[in-house]
Amino acid sequence: MTERVARLRECSLNTKPRLSLERAALLTDFCSRSGPLSVPVLRAGAFAHIMEHRSIYIGPGELIVGERGPAPKATPTYPELCCHSLADFDILDSREKISYCVDDEARRIQQDEIIPYWSGRSMRDRIFAAMDPAWKDAYEAGIYTEFMEQRAPGHTVLGDIIYRKGLLDLKQDVADSLARLDFLGDPLAYDKQQELTAMALAADAAIRFAGRHAELAEQMASAEPDPQRRAELERIARVCRHVPAHAPRDFWEAIQSYWFVHLSVITELNTWDSFSPGHLDQHLYPFYRRGIEDGSLTREQAEELLGGFWVKFNNQPAPPKVGVTAAESGTYTDFCNINTGGLKADGSSGVNDLTYLVLDVIDEMRLLQPSSNLQLSKKNPDRFLKRGLEIVRKGWGQPSIFNADMVVEELLRQGKSIEDARAGGTSGCVETGAFGKEAYILTGYFNLPKVLEIALHNGLDPRTGKKIGIQTGDPRGFRTYEELFAAFRRQLHHFVDIKVRGNNVIERLYARHMPAPFLSLLVEDSIARGRDYNDGGPRYNSTYIMAVAPGTCTDSLAAIRCHVFDRGTLAMDTLLEALDADFEGHEGARLLLWNKSPKYGNDDDCADTILAQVFDAFYDEVNGRPNAKGGTYRVNYLSTTCHVYFGSVCGATPDGRKAWEPLSDGISPAQGADRQGPTAVIKSAAKMDHARTGGTLLNQKFTPKLVEGEEGLNAMAHLVRSYFKLDGHHIQFNVVTADTLRDAQAHPERHRDLIVRVAGYSDYFCDLTTGLQNEIIARTEQTAL
Repeated sequence: MTERVARLRECSLNTKPRLSLERAALLTDFCSRSGPLSVPVLRAGAFAHIMEHRSIYIGPGELIVGERGPAPKATPTYPELCCHSLADFDILDSREKISYCVDDEARRIQQDEIIPYWSGRSMRDRIFAAMDPAWKDAYEAGIYTEFMEQRAPGHTVLGDIIYRKGLLDLKQDVADSLARLDFLGDPLAYDKQQELTAMALAADAAIRFAGRHAELAEQMASAEPDPQRRAELERIARVCRHVPAHAPRDFWEAIQSYWFVHLSVITELNTWDSFSPGHLDQHLYPFYRRGIEDGSLTREQAEELLGGFWVKFNNQPAPPKVGVTAAESGTYTDFCNINTGGLKADGSSGVNDLTYLVLDVIDEMRLLQPSSNLQLSKKNPDRFLKRGLEIVRKGWGQPSIFNADMVVEELLRQGKSIEDARAGGTSGCVETGAFGKEAYILTGYFNLPKVLEIALHNGLDPRTGKKIGIQTGDPRGFRTYEELFAAFRRQLHHFVDIKVRGNNVIERLYARHMPAPFLSLLVEDSIARGRDYNDGGPRYNSTYIMAVAPGTCTDSLAAIRCHVFDRGTLAMDTLLEALDADFEGHEGARLLLWNKSPKYGNDDDCADTILAQVFDAFYDEVNGRPNAKGGTYRVNYLSTTCHVYFGSVCGATPDGRKAWEPLSDGISPAQGADRQGPTAVIKSAAKMDHARTGGTLLNQKFTPKLVEGEEGLNAMAHLVRSYFKLDGHHIQFNVVTADTLRDAQAHPERHRDLIVRVAGYSDYFCDLTTGLQNEIIARTEQTAL
């Protein structure tokens, strides 16, 4: 790490996040004064107004320039999506963990300008006004969450388009598409005209944003006494004059071009899971190789540029949420995820010399953002895997590891071309998509154990006493396990219907009220179709519902089948009484359920067969349903931190878990339920058909001693390769002892730098809520491989 990068990194780590109302004020000013514009043109005009008038920043020593807000870690708000109350600001400013400074001027602007205009106009207000009572009841009960009530759609990843074309080239594509419009034969020609006009305006806005940075760099250079820094600022100005208006010509320009595009996407809207660069090593490699070969770039210079680029991601805390989630949203991470390795479009290995340099940067920077992953194919060398695992075993949770061959299979099953599938990968936590060609939208988490709880109470939510499900029969009258599972499936169908009905309305609300013309420029086929990213413009359009806690659900069903129906060791009436009492006075029954029942994660077919049943039931209910954008609903399995929230609304479960405790995370076994080692875990997890998902998340926790030395590294590599040979999708590791975590919980001042893998992201352990800390501590600690 050079001295320059070390200074930038330290500044990023020491800067306190704060809220900036600049974007919100500029947006409100434009929207309140705009005339009768079409919605796409209004949105593009607002974007241009923001990019022209917002503050810009070039920090001391920076080579890659541009910030989301007026300065590093100055986080904008997006009142058109969700409008914070003054109470939200108080919570964000005062809470002990993951706080944002909110000054008096920000409070004044929010109270006097933002709230009066956006109250009733925000997407959150529109969504809740459009939802029916059944949707609201299930939402409030914790059956599911809804992502789009807090952030915009936009869970997408850039392909290679900006490395081949500048924004001026894309503007020409827009002009060509406009020229082809058929106002006689196409009833949507006017709508397409307005969308394409908005795209052209948005392209100009991003070019102007870069030009303003060039002007600032020139001004700074003219006043800079140090010759070296003056030359750097002059180079920065030349770079910003060229990109992103034109395609990049060298390594520096390629990085800066991406960064301007990234900032433009996340300024236009606060997308759910930040925009990501995708296969960064593959995209940048031609520029890197050319620079090395012609002598215009050294490896050390490339590493310094990448180090500054990493700092830029870390300077962008995720904009905080509103309402109750303002108190609960517990991370600054914006879920940008950089893919390394994998496959090229021709099917050959994507690992190159730059891949190893990127891994070196990940290793030395040790920052929460951006997240990173290995896309591991059977065609990739073991050197690539082991270099990644060398970083993993240092114990800060990055990179995670994905089965690139399974990712391709998943995308092919969904109907992607082989070239688009190979050029795809994963983003966010674990989600699969065709990079640069797909809108793959996450709609929210779905609480499988809660659905079982409703089935066990014949449609009643025992927490609230409210009837939110359908009547599927009193389980005391069930004579077979099959009757119970049929009741579970009927409740599942009922709630998936409600969720999908709501999502279809929400998708149309975003298509009508919140287009994203700049993002649409970048996702292929949107220009040719003249349609927005939020309205079916991309080549592929997938809508995901994420199942949570298949482990808890499986173990609960397995316990009922074992003790109520197969062995008769527990009557259904006794079980229900114990659950309703949270096992008070029924400790013997709880221990029986916890210790003497089949458990997922132990390579036990009694449990794993039920896992497959649960998987099939959810898949059959969701997969293949048409969404509102000409695409399809699909499933994946991850929870981020929602297994903690879902546990807090779920009473005691038949696996022996007590009320309100966290559920299992991802597709991981329930905490402490896997007792036969990591090999048994991966064999159980592989019995799920990962190819029919859009991603699954498997957490493992190892002691540092277990992975020491060459032998430990080889054992980890063998475990990963074995899981992927069994067609697993993803695996990630915490390498830390529970004792260390407990000490950090008791003495946070001693462990401020302790980073752990939470779900699809890493975070500082001491910044996590106590409930989430306890859940990570409770995860099974593997001591043998």
